[in-house]
Amino acid sequence: MLKHRGFPGRLPGTDFQFTIRRANPKGATPLIARERYRDRRPADRRADAAFVRAIWECFGEAPFERGNLDAGRLSWLLGREVKPAQEPFDPDSYEALLVLDLSVARASFPEVFRGEND
Repeated sequence: MLKHRGFPGRLPGTDFQFTIRRANPKGATPLIARERYRDRRPADRRADAAFVRAIWECFGEAPFERGNLDAGRLSWLLGREVKPAQEPFDPDSYEALLVLDLSVARASFPEVFRGEND
């Protein structure tokens, strides 16, 4: 399992985790696209925005390996802001390649990209 050095481990001041410490000996937790409803708590929305910002700052538009990124947090973005970068996509693999869909991410989290000149 690739450990993304420099990627924040969690949202500061909260228990929302962004990375895991070690691989699960039983296998990677599968990524599943989760539905985000409008009535989600503001703290959950802040965590999603901070996670998108961390992905943007660490990887930009380049494909990245799932590695030690938290499956739960990725699942909230999967299929919308974060998409598979390869076919066939293995949601049970730490080596799965993902990519940030910049146009969808900008529409969903405009606060993350304010002030960007690209």
